[in-house]
Amino acid sequence: MSDALLTVAPQRWALLAYARLRSLWQRWFLWLLLAVLVSVLLVTVVWLAGRHEVEQVQAALDRDTSDAVSDLRSGFQRNAQSLRATQAPGADASKWSEVAATLLREHREWLRLEWRDAALRPLQAVNTPYRMRVLDEDTRGQEQSDVTLACAAARKLGAPAYSPSHYVPIAGGGGIEVMELCVPIDAGGYLVASYSLRDALIELVGPTLTRGQEVAFTEADGTRLVALGSSRRTGTRVFTSQQLIDLPGTALMLRVDGWRAAPDLFPNMLTALVTAISIALVSVLVLLARDTRRRLRAERDLADALAFRKAMEDSVITGLRARDLQGRITYVNPAFCEMVGFSPEELMADNAEAPYWPTELAHEYQQRQARRLAGGMPPREGFESVFMRKDGTRFPVLIFEAPLINAHKVQTGWMSAFIDVSEQRRIEELSRASQERLQASARLATVGEMASLLSHELTQPLAAIASYASGSLNLLGPEAKGDQGEVAMAVKRIAEQADRAGQVIRSVHDFVRRRDRTREAVAPQALIDAVLPLVRLQARKLGVIIEVVLEDRLPAAMCDRTLVEQVLLNLARNAMQAMDSPDNVGSRVLRLRVARATAVGGAVQEDGRRWIEFSVADLGSGIDADVAERLFTPFFTTRADGMGLGLSLCRTVVEQHGGALVYEPNKPRGTVFRFTLPAAA
Repeated sequence: MSDALLTVAPQRWALLAYARLRSLWQRWFLWLLLAVLVSVLLVTVVWLAGRHEVEQVQAALDRDTSDAVSDLRSGFQRNAQSLRATQAPGADASKWSEVAATLLREHREWLRLEWRDAALRPLQAVNTPYRMRVLDEDTRGQEQSDVTLACAAARKLGAPAYSPSHYVPIAGGGGIEVMELCVPIDAGGYLVASYSLRDALIELVGPTLTRGQEVAFTEADGTRLVALGSSRRTGTRVFTSQQLIDLPGTALMLRVDGWRAAPDLFPNMLTALVTAISIALVSVLVLLARDTRRRLRAERDLADALAFRKAMEDSVITGLRARDLQGRITYVNPAFCEMVGFSPEELMADNAEAPYWPTELAHEYQQRQARRLAGGMPPREGFESVFMRKDGTRFPVLIFEAPLINAHKVQTGWMSAFIDVSEQRRIEELSRASQERLQASARLATVGEMASLLSHELTQPLAAIASYASGSLNLLGPEAKGDQGEVAMAVKRIAEQADRAGQVIRSVHDFVRRRDRTREAVAPQALIDAVLPLVRLQARKLGVIIEVVLEDRLPAAMCDRTLVEQVLLNLARNAMQAMDSPDNVGSRVLRLRVARATAVGGAVQEDGRRWIEFSVADLGSGIDADVAERLFTPFFTTRADGMGLGLSLCRTVVEQHGGALVYEPNKPRGTVFRFTLPAAA
């Protein structure tokens, strides 16, 4: 039995040992498999983190390159506009060199500014004061190929154009890359600006882009023209981004090279955090699931609250706008977008100025925004301002502003509410105009009554004057000679003027009473001759020279002779009074002109009627814009002793005849009043 036990025991111990060894091997295999899986997971996480970091660096470089391209395009466009502004209407051509020198001091990227005629011959040229002269005068003729290419493209496009870059050697060795800008001008000819590509990179690209990076202009095939920035450090990785700058007439490539060290085993804290989360993932699954359920429930409640708030904001007609502490727009509601005509994307773009700011008021808005950003509190009752719609129209708004406070009682920006008050202002303006019309009507009624009373009271004295004058002529006799003849002539003129005064009073009386006037065919020469004696009397006092120009073979005018003579007399007196100033000594000329006309007030008549145009021109100081708006308004006058009824009555008389009374600036100075009368059949 003992022998049997000795024989069986070794077999059992061998089986037990094999089983234990197998279990231990399986356990080690499982641990090894788990370690391999964890290692693979960690390696994958590290690799993904490194790749993510590389993508972030490349994305940041692409954004910087895009911003630099945008800055370059904006800079080139602003420079072209500044260059074109030197030839704005009204600019003094003799001072172009001074304006160009000022531009060169403001723009270091320009080497030279030239004004060339239509044949590209240089008229004027100014070089930059910041470097020795690079461009030789002998090589800047009309046959210069780069300028010819740029100006040919500009002439074809009708807009500024650029030439391909060309190399200009510098005395003493070396050289620079130069690009020509050609801007066509309306008066004919071109403005040419020579760019230094290196200085353009320095001035038009932000300085932060060249720190730790290399920025360069290259050709489309990759040929490097100019470069700026730091050189590559050893042990770093190169990141490259390039974008095309498509300019009219040429194209440049902007290339940005950035240097970055290779990622370590744990390149950033994100990798370590992901590793720790991977190890602790199993232990927090339950907590995450519970937290996820609570988060989903809270998100549903928040979504309902946001939808409710969004519905409220969309339903109000008051414009709402939120800005952060840097002045950037972070929120606008539909009412505000509809008010200004811009989309939310256009309003919330990262621009220096809001697109709804009128150009002429941009400086005022910037000052007000600076006060807000500095902590200045707006008035609680609000304030008025002017905004500009997308189509360029302006409209008044009432603005209320308040600080934007978050849940931690910290100010994060400003909240503004806007009310369009253009309709309110229109109603107020209509009400004011209505009140003014009522007051003017009342004053006109009073003037009419006064005119009727004066015509009634003055008729008898004028008749007596005429009777006494006729009696005096009868006493002197028809054969009076010598001094008696001169007295007879004076008495005859008194009788004529008394009769004329009576006709004027009767015409005014009939005009006020709206009676039909008897019109007759009157020669234009007779109308001019009737008012010339009175005009010459005032002209001699003021030192005014009278010029009368009548077209040949003029037809007779069908008109009320007395009223038309008063219109001519009133316009002539106004013209002489406009020249009664010390500045017009030696240049006081009154020009009366009569000619045929085919239009009434600038509008061509299609009824086949003929018209005669009377014009009264002076060499005075002209009519200001604010006076022109109320020129024909009753009771509006610029003279201390005036009543403001002359031009209003003149226009009424002319319009009753079917004509029109208009005015326009005289050249080189002064004003021309024109009115038309129908010609007799």
